[in-house]
Amino acid sequence: MSLIPLIFTSGWASGVNAYAVVLLMGLLGRFDGIASVPPALERTDVLVAAGVLFLCEAVADKIPYIDSSWDALHTVIRPIAGAVVAALLAGHAHDSLGSLAAGAVGGTTALASHLVKAGLRMGVNTSPEPFSNMVISTLEDLTVGGLVALALFHPVPAAIIAGILLLIGLTLLGFTLSRIRRFWIRRRERRALRAAPR
Repeated sequence: MSLIPLIFTSGWASGVNAYAVVLLMGLLGRFDGIASVPPALERTDVLVAAGVLFLCEAVADKIPYIDSSWDALHTVIRPIAGAVVAALLAGHAHDSLGSLAAGAVGGTTALASHLVKAGLRMGVNTSPEPFSNMVISTLEDLTVGGLVALALFHPVPAAIIAGILLLIGLTLLGFTLSRIRRFWIRRRERRALRAAPR
């Protein structure tokens, strides 16, 4: 069944950049005639809104600390987007996998990948230079675009890659959380030193 891998991959990608998922799927469905794309994603108003929000994310995601604020705002938005896209995919396919179950899979996967992204980005923000944010953000966008396109044509390999990336991300997140903790401890100590009477 190719629907479950497609739902899993779109969920993973939605957790990283939901607007890119909607925009790319909509454009490929509308102009390349891909049958697995739900017509709701091909609508002009949906494409315009996704395009504008994608551009906003492309800018915000490359600025240190702004990216973490953006991620915090999207803790609810990305999982909902992943659930909605998954439900639309299941409803459009008239598959035995119910829209509700598909939404749960897509939303849960999106939440997991979003938490990985947000946590890793907080770790990147502890580095003193700003260029790593731009590099990581660009790599994320390219990976999302490549995996969504691959999933529409070859869902199983795309889902395997998305699963591997999620596992790697969860592993890195464990290391990153300790780095973030050390960063905030050092920052508190510096503030305390500055505030101490001389």
